[in-house]
Amino acid sequence: MSSPSAPAETPSPGPRPAGEQGVNAVPPRGLAAALQTPLQLLLGLAYPFLAHAAASHGGPWPLLALADLVLLGLAGPLLRRSFGALLVLALALGGLLRLQGTPWPELLLLAPPVLFTAWVAWIFLRSLWRPQGALVDRIVSALYERAGWEVGAELHAYARRLTLAWGLLLVLLTLANAALALCEVPGGVLHALGYQPWLSVSPRAWSWFANLLNYGVLGGFMVGEFIYRKRRFPRRPYRNALDFARQMAALGPRFWRDLLG
Repeated sequence: MSSPSAPAETPSPGPRPAGEQGVNAVPPRGLAAALQTPLQLLLGLAYPFLAHAAASHGGPWPLLALADLVLLGLAGPLLRRSFGALLVLALALGGLLRLQGTPWPELLLLAPPVLFTAWVAWIFLRSLWRPQGALVDRIVSALYERAGWEVGAELHAYARRLTLAWGLLLVLLTLANAALALCEVPGGVLHALGYQPWLSVSPRAWSWFANLLNYGVLGGFMVGEFIYRKRRFPRRPYRNALDFARQMAALGPRFWRDLLG
C-alpha cells in the first residue's frame, strides 16, 4: 500500500523581468535622503565657478549657473520623484531658455551673493536674541556635551561674541556685494537702469570678489579664529581641525535643522 503523497508545493514566483521591475520601481526614501546632501553640496560647490565663468565668458554660462541654482533648490523633491518638483523644474528651465539673449540672466546672477550673505548674517545675528542661545554658543555646548564636559562662563561669553563677529563680517560682505552689483559696467543694476555709476567695476572684477573672494574671506576668518581659539582655550574636546569637523558632522542633521530653523 503506497503512502499518501505530500501535497505539491506551490512554486515560488521567480524574479520579475528587469524591464518590469524598472517601470514602477521607486527609490526608497532612505536612498533619496542619503543622496540629497551630497548632491546639494556638489551643486553648491559648482555654483561659484559657473557664475564666475558666466561673468567672464558669457555665452551659455549664465543659464547654466541659474540652472544649477534651480537644481540646488529642487534636489530633495526631485530625488523623491515629486511630480510638482518636476513641473517646477520644467517651467524654470523653459523660462531660462526664453531669457537667452537678454540681459536678464546676468542681472539675476547679481543677486545670489547678496542674498546668501544676507541670509547667513541674519541667521547669526537673530540667534543673539533667541531664547535658545547664540548660534556659536549652541554649537560649542553641543560639542562639549557629547564629550561630557562643562562649558565655562568665559567660553560662553566668547562664543556669543564670536556669533556677533560672524554676523557683522557677513553684513559687511553683503554691503560690498550689493555696492559692486550696483556699480558693475556693463550689466550692473545702475547701468541696466540707464545710469552711469560714479565708480565702475568690470563684470570679471565683480565676480572675483562676489563669487570667489567672499569664500576666501570667510575661510580665512574661520582659520584665524580656530588658531586663536586653540591658544585661548587649550582644553577642548577635539584634537585638531579634522577632528573638529568630524565632531561637527557627528552632531547630526536634526541638530543642524533645529539650529538653522
